Amino acid sequence: MTKFPMTRDVDRREFVNGQWAAHASDTGHAACEIASILVQARPDRLDAVARAIEAVPRAQIYSRDARGKLVVVVEASDVGGVGADLNAISQMPDVLSATLVFQGTADD
Repeated sequence: MTKFPMTRDVDRREFVNGQWAAHASDTGHAACEIASILVQARPDRLDAVARAIEAVPRAQIYSRDARGKLVVVVEASDVGGVGADLNAISQMPDVLSATLVFQGTADD
């Protein structure tokens, strides 16, 4: 397993609110972020929620089940993009919750 060095610890609250991006970009290095988000939607509105998530440019649905659960993968070339997409998905109609399950950052 490859480990990527982090220049500083990531505070979850800063990341979700997009505040970590300013700190991380100060290093002058390009970064790539990837995250998985577990989305719980109303089961009867699952198709509509899936279409809305697929309209987010950096997001793709990796898995889904009939009970309203979606596993969404988000890739961003800019640090902080995942947090912005997580916030956007969590505020979509018929989304009950959107939970960040994994987030990783690799410096180029």
